[in-house]
Amino acid sequence: MNKNIDLSRREFLKLGGLVAGGLALPRWSQNLFQGDFPQADHLGRIADPVVELRVAPNIEAQSLGKLYEDQMVVYLREVVGSNIYRPSQRWVETPEGYVWSPLVQPVKNIPNEAVTELPQTSLGQGMWVQVSVPYIDVALENSAPIAPSVKFRIENGQSPRLYYSQVIWVDQINVAEDGRVWYRLNEKFGYGDIFWGPAEAFRPMSREEVEPISPEVENKVVEVNLARQSLSCFEDGSEVFYTRVSTGMVGEETETPIGGYHIWRKMLSSHMSGGTTGGGWDLPGVGFTTLFIGSGIAIHSTFWHNNYGEKTSRGCVNVRPEDAQYIWRWVHPAIGYDPGDITVSGTVGSLIRIVEY
Repeated sequence: MNKNIDLSRREFLKLGGLVAGGLALPRWSQNLFQGDFPQADHLGRIADPVVELRVAPNIEAQSLGKLYEDQMVVYLREVVGSNIYRPSQRWVETPEGYVWSPLVQPVKNIPNEAVTELPQTSLGQGMWVQVSVPYIDVALENSAPIAPSVKFRIENGQSPRLYYSQVIWVDQINVAEDGRVWYRLNEKFGYGDIFWGPAEAFRPMSREEVEPISPEVENKVVEVNLARQSLSCFEDGSEVFYTRVSTGMVGEETETPIGGYHIWRKMLSSHMSGGTTGGGWDLPGVGFTTLFIGSGIAIHSTFWHNNYGEKTSRGCVNVRPEDAQYIWRWVHPAIGYDPGDITVSGTVGSLIRIVEY
């Protein structure tokens, strides 16, 4: 399904932000691993180290074998089953059997044609892109990794990997000797690691899809209910949006604090990390991040689990990527594609009300 882009010398010279073909991509352009994904409209990525494939949608049903992290399944549909040990009773039906849904990230495999010109923005020449394939290995440009997650993979003989729905910034384009187009990727608000990845794995985001929703409405309130694990958006007291969420796990340092808070920062993409050595987390390219408490508690897109309806996070409010996008666009302060980041103070940002009843 990967599509190589053939370019003439004249077309090559017209590419915005290009590095000379072949100069920056000596060996790894041929060697990076990419998954051989099943041919289906809807896929699922195993998002846990190991899960059981069962003969029926029941945690006590016979096991048909084990599935491992980043293994792919064809996602036929979601059904109601039984897991007596957990709140969620959702299961993914595959052609081979059933997998408990919270451990399966819904993904698609949609390759893209390469963009051949980068627009000029307040951040410099570049564009925001979203991973549109189940996952893609990328190559580190800097000589030594900086982020803990990147260090971990490289120290274990693996390339850094990005996953479906992650959002990242592209600031250069390169055409390799084989004609394949590569994007230079970086996190505007991350540790500083720079990567290269094949253009077909990244969908350029349009300005229209991140424009504010109903910015003229002043009275906007987001209510997160910890007991129900739900989120509702209200305009002048009327509910206009509802979804299931995953809030902070039970524990003094991980629970989402009850109370009223105003949004103080919105980021189209952020790098989230925390915890202790050996027990922390490090998550790049987290899309549609809406911060409302301190330096790290936010409503944001989630690609590492599908466990909505159960407390799962380290304090943040985890939501599906499409829900995070809507919330990010809807809440105040209004911000769009350029620069994709805004910080405010006081009560300018919408009220986030955390309740439990």
